[in-house]
Amino acid sequence: MDVELRHLRYFVAVAEELSFTRAAERLHIAQPPLSTQIRKLERELGVELFDRSRRAVALTAAGDVLLVEARRLLEQVDQSLRAAVRAGTGEVGRLAIGFVPSASNALLPSQLRAFHGRYPGVELTLREMAPDDLVAAVLAGGIDVCFLYLPFADERLRTRTVLREPLVAALPAEHRLAGGRRKTVALEQLRDEPFVLPARHHMPGLNAGIVAACRSAGFEPEVVQRDVWLLQTVLGLVAAGLGVALVPASVQNLNRAGVVFRPLRDAHAPIEMGAFWRAGDGSAALANFVAMLPTDTSDGAASEPG
Repeated sequence: MDVELRHLRYFVAVAEELSFTRAAERLHIAQPPLSTQIRKLERELGVELFDRSRRAVALTAAGDVLLVEARRLLEQVDQSLRAAVRAGTGEVGRLAIGFVPSASNALLPSQLRAFHGRYPGVELTLREMAPDDLVAAVLAGGIDVCFLYLPFADERLRTRTVLREPLVAALPAEHRLAGGRRKTVALEQLRDEPFVLPARHHMPGLNAGIVAACRSAGFEPEVVQRDVWLLQTVLGLVAAGLGVALVPASVQNLNRAGVVFRPLRDAHAPIEMGAFWRAGDGSAALANFVAMLPTDTSDGAASEPG
């Protein structure tokens, strides 16, 4: 049957108004074309939809049935169109987010809270992974965006620095520099200390930032454990008295028993975290997420997403 959605919309308007004149006004069309289209619909269906034998327009039995079904069909069409628009604008969909564990200490909670508040129809999938695995997953399409420590660059990925924070010293509670009224330590004071150092992986990342800070103080860190990539584990080894560590300031939020944190007295380059996503990814949900990423990171902490 050559029936178009507009024919059904015209029919519903006449059926609800029970007047061709009022229906034409409601549809903002002239009455003669409306009557012509209703006649065409009736010819296609092979039944009369309206009883025109009386002064007032009335629905026939076929018209009563079609009104119920036409309303249902038009509502389904409208819902489908609205869903398509919402998907096209990123209001619904799916977004896979990967991150190194320490991203959850400062940046990630506020970012996810703000994004979910604005786009509750987007389903978020979170994956905590090692840096090398994160990059591989983003390039393979299994993850849409990931958070990991800089420096790292790949021409296949777009990046934005989303967090800058200072390093702080993590000391065993019984350490000579942890007690008394001391509030800060100089990095040079840790020259002869054994260090628990995060793993380097295939990218410089946090490991490179810590080593660079030590070199700027005039020494190479004496590493007693270098295969640890979870900062929670780094703190566990510090608490056990195996050595000291330099960690991003946000790690203090973990409040690990047996560990005392001390800010560094001398200024060093901050540790930076970046967001990475595939170049040319046309996902509207991803575009909305990226648009909400922090842009002002100059104060050593991520700004609250807008």
